[in-house]
This record gives sequence, structure tokens and C-alpha cells, in this order.
Amino acid sequence: MSRMPHRMTLCQMSDAIRARKLSPVELVDAHLNQIETRNGSVNAFIRILGEQARAQACEAEKQMRAGGPVLPPLHGIPVSIKDSFNVAGLPTTCGSRFFANQRPAQDATAVALLKRAGAIPIGKTNCPEFLSNYESDNYVAGRTNNPWDLDRTPGGSSGGEAAAIAAFFSAGGIGTDGGGSIRVPAHFTGIAGLKPTPGRISGAGHVPEFNHPTGLLGVAGPMARNATDLRLLFQVLSGYDPADPFSTPVPIRDPDLAKIKIGLMPQFYRVPVEAEVARAIEKAAAWLAQLRFPVEVWQPRGLEAAPNLWWFFFGQLPARATAKLIAGRESDAHWTGTEFLQQALDEPEPPAQKILENLAARDSMRATLLEEMEHYPVILMPACGVAAFRHRDRRFKTPTKTIGLFEAMMPATPINLLGLPAVEIPIDVDERGLPIGVQLVGRPYEEELLLELAIRVEEARGPFPAPPI
Repeated sequence: MSRMPHRMTLCQMSDAIRARKLSPVELVDAHLNQIETRNGSVNAFIRILGEQARAQACEAEKQMRAGGPVLPPLHGIPVSIKDSFNVAGLPTTCGSRFFANQRPAQDATAVALLKRAGAIPIGKTNCPEFLSNYESDNYVAGRTNNPWDLDRTPGGSSGGEAAAIAAFFSAGGIGTDGGGSIRVPAHFTGIAGLKPTPGRISGAGHVPEFNHPTGLLGVAGPMARNATDLRLLFQVLSGYDPADPFSTPVPIRDPDLAKIKIGLMPQFYRVPVEAEVARAIEKAAAWLAQLRFPVEVWQPRGLEAAPNLWWFFFGQLPARATAKLIAGRESDAHWTGTEFLQQALDEPEPPAQKILENLAARDSMRATLLEEMEHYPVILMPACGVAAFRHRDRRFKTPTKTIGLFEAMMPATPINLLGLPAVEIPIDVDERGLPIGVQLVGRPYEEELLLELAIRVEEARGPFPAPPI
């Protein structure tokens, strides 16, 4: 068996443990050793669960050696949990001093499902305060750095989760995505991430709650080093949960890839992307064409205002609740939680009529796009307009003009607004040594199809390098 089992894929770990060829204790110890050696520079965790993980690994090993029934799919495998999911008895800080004393009595549904499948939580991972930024920094744990370049961010809000998986601190885990918060960190760190359709994976036990209207945007989803591992995690995590108001009883299905035509969207309308991002899209399109999936350049109708509508629901609508939360304790609020707050507060407080109008506009956009997706059931597009940027950078050069952060995220945010599933996979490493990913976007509840396509593209791509750390 490998002398570095923490560098195996999650599926390889699962197969080896279930075949009684890999010790859960050896596996957990290898991950904890990697954390001890490397986490000081990356700072991926808010909390490391070393003692608990070792105790659980010993129990998993006893069960493994006892023989008997087939072991569950994640038996003995270390996973990480974004610190916006409840883990019984541990604080759920959501990267904020304001939530530091919250200690839930029970696990979030996603955490419970991971444990039921045999996984061992090895730590809770860092995020920006209130999940409100594309950088993972806060007053609770400090700043998380990108394992590919410590001077750059791993993204947000699932930045600690992405960094932990990329740096081999965990085999995989669970993040959330309300505006690219799984896909952008995965793209920045060279791993894979799935943003599912709302309702496919339960968000119950998440802080803040996934309810209306923000639950239209935000979802829980798996993160791992490749799409094959994502598929296994998705199978474990998906299912109906009455505690989630968006939950849908959609069973796991075999994907049908016959007659799939792919619409290629190289950028979001006239908003340019970095040259290396454009090249990654071209490579992915070429691999899909080699796999005999027709790829045609395409531009959807009527989505130009989608990023602005996303901002209305994600930024403007909740801003006054955030301002009320921090009132009188503004010095305890971190810049990641307030960077965009004043911008939202400067806009007029939206009346109920405006909320209803924007919900109707969102629904109209979605209906128009889904009609077009009868012809192009899968869209290939950038996960983000830029690669991982230096901490606090907000302006980025492209071949045609300089763009800002809001523009750089335009490939990601409309997917949240419209409630579509998307899988991000790494494609290339650019001349700066930074990973570049792409996303495959599908129709609601067609995650299985996207994952199968992603697996085939990764097979065509070949092994992806690890970060220098």
C-alpha cells in the first residue's frame, strides 16, 4: 500500500479500506501528519479534530478487522467540514465572533450522512465572516492561503475547504455555494467541486439557514480532488430531507449521454476573461469533441442582467439584517463580512413590490434559458474570469481591458440565481503556476450527467499535478 496514503484519491482510499488493505488509523495519522507539517502556512482550519479523529479511526479499524458485512463507502476516510455546518457540540462560527458561542446539539444533515457512510471528520475549515466574501479570512482563525501560492487566496466562501483538500489535509468534504463559493475556490486550488440543484443535497443545519429567498441561491455540495470522488460523495449526500424546505425526492439515476450537444460560452457576454482561462476553455472543448460530444459556440438570450439580479438577492436584500446584527459591535465585524455591506446599504431598501418583481424576472430568465437548453443541455463555460488572485486584489488585467471582482465572478453568479447544477474541474496550470478550471452547467436535477461528463474530460486530460506545498 502507498507510503503516502493521504495522496490517494478518495475512491482509492475507499476501495483499499473496504478490501482490508489500508488501515483507517494509518490513513488518519497520515492526514494529521500532513496537517501538522503544512497547515501552519496554509491555515485551512478553524478547528482541527485530531484526538476525536484518532479515536474514531481506532474504532473504524476494529470494525474493519472484525470482518462481517461490507463496510460503508466512506469507512475510515478523513473528511473536512466547512465551518458553516453544524457539528454536534462544536461551535459553528461561520467565520464570525458574533456566532462564536453557538454550540448545536445535533449534526447538520450533510454531516450526519457523511458520518453514517463511515467518514471521519478531521477538522472544520475556514471561511470569510458571514460567508460574504471571495477571500477566507476572519477574526476567529485568520487568513487562509492558497497551497499553490501562499501570497494568493484560495477563494471564498469555501476557501478553507478547498485549501484543505488541495493540500492533502483531507480526502474531500462539504462546502456551500451561494455565488460561486464552491466552484471558485475549487478553480483557484486545482480541485473539483459540485454545486447541485437546490434540494438535491440537504442544507439543514447550516448557518445561515437555507430558507426563502436566499435558499434559491445557496446550496450545500461536495468538494474533492477529482470528479470521480465527487460522484461518490454526491451519492452519499443526496436524498430527501423534510428539514430542508427546498428538498426534493429525486433518486440517484444513471445518466443518459446520448445525443448530448454542448453549448460553449467562452465568457459572460462582453465581459472578458484572462487569456489562460480562455485557453483552458479551448482545451476542455477539444477534449469533449474528441469524446464525440458536439460542441458549438453559443450565447443565451436575455441573461445580461442576471449578475445584477443575483446581487439584489445575495447582497442588497440581506444587508439590513447584517447591519442590525453588528450594530453597536462594529469593531467585532471583520472586513470580509463588511467589504460589500456599505455598497448594499447605499442602495434604497427594496419594498415588497420590488422583491416580487425581481423574483418574477428571475423566473422568466430561468424559463427562457431552460427552453434553450433543450437544444444545449450542457453548457461549457469558465468557472471564474480569473485565476487565484493575490490577497485583497480587486482589479484584474485581461487581453482587452481591466475588470473588477464583480465582473470576474459573472460566469459563476448567474448559475446560483437560476438554480442550475454545475460541476467545476481543473484543466490546466498556467505560466504563473496557478491552476485553471472550467465548469459544466446542466439542467435542474441532472447532476449525474454533469459528473459523468466531468469524469470523461478528466480521463482525457490525464493526471493533474499537485500544488508545490
